[in-house]
Amino acid sequence: MAPVSAEDRQGEILLAVKEKGAASIADLARLFSVSEMTVRRVLYKLADNGQVIRTPGGVMVAPAGSMEKSFLDRSAKMASAKDAIGRAASRLVADGETVVLDSGTTTLHVARHLASKKNLTVVTPSVAVLEELSGGQGVQVRLTGGVYRRDSHDLVGEAMLESLGSIYADKVFFGGAALSFDMGVMNYDSEMSKAYLRAGREKILVIDSSKIATEAVYRLCPVQKCDLVIVDKGVKSADLTRLRKLTNVLVA
Repeated sequence: MAPVSAEDRQGEILLAVKEKGAASIADLARLFSVSEMTVRRVLYKLADNGQVIRTPGGVMVAPAGSMEKSFLDRSAKMASAKDAIGRAASRLVADGETVVLDSGTTTLHVARHLASKKNLTVVTPSVAVLEELSGGQGVQVRLTGGVYRRDSHDLVGEAMLESLGSIYADKVFFGGAALSFDMGVMNYDSEMSKAYLRAGREKILVIDSSKIATEAVYRLCPVQKCDLVIVDKGVKSADLTRLRKLTNVLVA
């Protein structure tokens, strides 16, 4: 019997999810006699394409016109660069630490590489991060309070701010919509709070190269306030030189 191609396997799994409406990773692995890791890889692609929505331990069919599609679209943009950044960021996290992850799409890739850590505590307002780490046996996720915001799959509001204000983690990983050499780290999201910058000892910006030397609407912080910036290898040489004059930089 000829082996099943990756494309055919992806189609088979999508069809099974559509027939059931929702499915767990374990059930899909048993149904197709493959490993749970194989199923997870397929589900990452289907979720990035907006065809399914990740849930704790599984997936559900993405409803037509779902407001979450904008989040999925942003997740898919520069996905390989974000994955490299996420892998590099995870190497900085030691077992037993407490880290804060914001609700950006790049920090979601950080979460994907933290699942194998031991005795790790992750504090986040991101429901997507919660879903991503739900299967990690050594990771405890503490979801902040707040009001659910569907377009970014996270929690916002006073309860979220209070939750962040009550902790002081080892590391905070946060993203930005832009990094301007004149204006600093910037966002389009007015809910992106400076409370993140007070929630941990080490503040680490994770940002893909397409956002370097650009501007957004809201100023978050000067670049110098970041203890480390992690960027992918697509960053321009001149921009990297300027960035390294402001703070520590790790190229993933």
